[in-house]
Amino acid sequence: MENKSGYKAVSKYLIASPFKIRPVANLVRRKPYPEAMSLLENMPHKGARLLKKTVKSAASNALVSNKQLDEDMLYVRDIFVDEGPRMKRVWFRGRGRADMLLKRMCHITVVVDEVRASGSLGKAGD
Repeated sequence: MENKSGYKAVSKYLIASPFKIRPVANLVRRKPYPEAMSLLENMPHKGARLLKKTVKSAASNALVSNKQLDEDMLYVRDIFVDEGPRMKRVWFRGRGRADMLLKRMCHITVVVDEVRASGSLGKAGD
């Protein structure tokens, strides 16, 4: 979908802690699309796999919406890793006790945009 803020893709209810995915997202934010994809492909983190799928989806949305765009003309403008609901599981302990095990989920939002004609990536407030 195309709007004034770029082309967007959202992945919801991913079973991964947002605290573990945010450092990976910080590495690819504001990078050109080919560079971001090569970074994510070579990282061993689970969050890199999840981010790669969402970034690729956002780029596909951009290329389908605007036929004049090329992959080299895109950059990762914004990545948001928000907290989702938590699955609560019982973790049985000794002496008849139990603890709650929280399996955290996250929502990933990626916005890609085209590089300006001057070659700059634009301002953060654009």
